[in-house]
Amino acid sequence: MARLSARFWVDAYLTRLRGADIPAFVVAHGDDTGGAVLVKLNTLDGKGVVFQRSIDLMSGARVWMTLAEGAEAEVDAAIARQRGYDPDLWVIEVEDREGRHLLDQDGLGG
Repeated sequence: MARLSARFWVDAYLTRLRGADIPAFVVAHGDDTGGAVLVKLNTLDGKGVVFQRSIDLMSGARVWMTLAEGAEAEVDAAIARQRGYDPDLWVIEVEDREGRHLLDQDGLGG
């Protein structure tokens, strides 16, 4: 199965968020073809969660896992560390008081 480019996935994700009236922004533009993607959920109350795609070792499926969560400053520090390791990294910030990020919907796992 062919893998989607990072840019294509990011554009599709932002379109899906717009369709649900959930604001989102590209905070860091990574490599268009193979850059990894982090999604930061900002609940606008000083807290946040950052998700990264990973492989579930039991099933082999690509899943979204929590990289860091808590105070927004701590989440931002975790993102900064990851960007220090990987300059090709995409960072998408989703802002939603209800905590919606849509990553659990069909089609967004991969």
